[in-house]
Amino acid sequence: MSLKSKSGKTGVLNKIAFSTSKFALLSFIFLGFLFVLSGVEIGLGILNHSIESSFFSLWGWSCLEDLKFFFSFILPAYIVYLPLHLLIPRITNIIFKTGLVLFFLIQFSLVFYFNTTLLLLGSDIFGYSLEEIIQTVGASGSLSFTPFLILFLFISILIFSLVLLPKKITIKREIALVLPVISLLFIGLGISDRLRTANMKSEFESNLIRNKSQHFYTAAYGHFNPELYEVDIYAESYLGDFNSNYSIAEPIEYLDETNYPFLRKELKRDVLTPFFETKEQAPDLVIIIVEGLGRAFTNRDAYLGNFTPFLDSLSNKSLYWPNFLSNGGRTFAVLPSLLGSMPFGENGFMEMEKNMPGELSLLNLLQENGYNTNFYYGGNSEFDKMAMYLKKNKVDRIVDENDFPGSYKKIPASASGFTWGYGDKEMFRYYFDLKKKDPKSPKLDVMLTVSMHSPFITDETEKYELLFEERLEDFGFSEEKKERYRNYQKQYSSVLFTDEALRQFFQEYKKNDKFNNTIFIITGDHRIPEIPMASKIDRYHVPLLIYSPLLKREAEFESVSSHFDVAPSLISFLKNNYALKAPESNSFIGAGLDTTRSFQNIHNIPLKQTKTDLIDFVMGEYHLNGDNLYRLTKDFKEEPIQDEAKKDELRNAFNQFKRKNAEVIEGKKILPDSLIRKYSQ
Repeated sequence: MSLKSKSGKTGVLNKIAFSTSKFALLSFIFLGFLFVLSGVEIGLGILNHSIESSFFSLWGWSCLEDLKFFFSFILPAYIVYLPLHLLIPRITNIIFKTGLVLFFLIQFSLVFYFNTTLLLLGSDIFGYSLEEIIQTVGASGSLSFTPFLILFLFISILIFSLVLLPKKITIKREIALVLPVISLLFIGLGISDRLRTANMKSEFESNLIRNKSQHFYTAAYGHFNPELYEVDIYAESYLGDFNSNYSIAEPIEYLDETNYPFLRKELKRDVLTPFFETKEQAPDLVIIIVEGLGRAFTNRDAYLGNFTPFLDSLSNKSLYWPNFLSNGGRTFAVLPSLLGSMPFGENGFMEMEKNMPGELSLLNLLQENGYNTNFYYGGNSEFDKMAMYLKKNKVDRIVDENDFPGSYKKIPASASGFTWGYGDKEMFRYYFDLKKKDPKSPKLDVMLTVSMHSPFITDETEKYELLFEERLEDFGFSEEKKERYRNYQKQYSSVLFTDEALRQFFQEYKKNDKFNNTIFIITGDHRIPEIPMASKIDRYHVPLLIYSPLLKREAEFESVSSHFDVAPSLISFLKNNYALKAPESNSFIGAGLDTTRSFQNIHNIPLKQTKTDLIDFVMGEYHLNGDNLYRLTKDFKEEPIQDEAKKDELRNAFNQFKRKNAEVIEGKKILPDSLIRKYSQ
């Protein structure tokens, strides 16, 4: 080899080494600021929320998550950086430095979002319109000066470091080459999956230490590259269909899965009739969906304490399911799940809008049977496409914030000037004013409350803050524990406010001559996420109460049911006792409420966490969350377990539901048009 060729080869190697050294310095700056921002996030978490673990313990685990994220993408970044830097070194450095600044702007936004809402932002952002995102962020009332100051200081120091440090520091080529090599081993050997984080003391702490960008970009990738739901019919864990466990109660017989994925014969189980007296006229039905009503702080044995004394007293006179599940982690899922027992579609059933398949729900089926149907909401019914869903189901009247007279007061505005509309007391007051003018019966009245929603503002702040303090005193909490609870004073005060509004609602309703022939159904749409959660199942864990003067006896059922099971049970009850005209087949996901008093779960229950995240499935006493398996205990806590055979069984059952749900997304119908025309015209 000539001296010239040797010199040329050496020159190229030197350029590669130089570029690698520059890349390594940028990488170390990036990693260092990742660690710093994690420390800031942990500090904000400890400052604003109740945390049992120490700062350094949480920061250590958070840094481990940062390292996993760091080594997962360093090699791909190096492969892009190296040839560009060899060709256009100055422009490449500008591009990558700008990219780092943009990354941390996004990372800081994700951190701030979590610190405010206690929710990890993922692909759910793609399920909302810009208008809905602005409304939700504005509602939080959390756009204050402090986070912008922290962001300004952080980005200023980052830019200063990116400008100054490359002039002062040079990374040795041997050290620089180690980074892509470690990244190669890290990716190739799947080390990230093996480095499992320790089980933290709560779901909130587990989410706090997670790298928010890792979660967001992974979720975004999954959203745009969805998993294909194919089922191995020869696997031992294959169940035949996802409803097969219902055979404990009554077998499911599907009629035409090729054209109607969920169409099945009607189930004959009527579990409500034994508890009710019947009258000649069909009863009025009043369904109250309470925003954010989680079991964690509702009624006796709530692990956070009972902040609903009235509902607790009402549950003692009701049919009460303490181990009940909403099917969605946010409000978008509640109307189709509770009123129609419908699948989720892609971003929620209501988001299908004009492509929403026809169905038979409580709304249109009862309306066809002579019921007057109404929906009441203190906010804007266009949110989450609720109004479109209600109109498609032929509701007689929608009452929302646009209909309230000027004599009613809206919820006080947040710091950003936003208000959700009219609070629960005002909505109930308007409900009774309208009811006096329209005494028709029978009625189906559906109400969705709004006061227990961020920013948790009421127009009687001092009164309910005092009640909150009295409640802490009644619990016998230590001063240290009281201080932890005061981090969520607004949230708990809003719970007490809504509980008092419900007390006043029933006091007023008892004056109505229809009271003695009315059945009330009360549940939550999901659990308030702004109070830290103890487990994955916590966000879905809500109570269900069925209260009525028609009840012959009260009862408490520890068995598990969900929103999917309410409509089938109510329709069976009305069909058997009041000659409700309903078809012999339907497409309900649920099989009806379980009235077993002991703890059990005969249902297979898909749960949609956000509009885009369908990752939770409950079957028997097990809960599958992504790739993690938990066992539910009698007190509805859950413990992580390692059982690959059981995980495969749940995964196959879940995939069966997902496959059917995907067929509906692609255009398959819920029911034949002939049935819909016959029973909902």
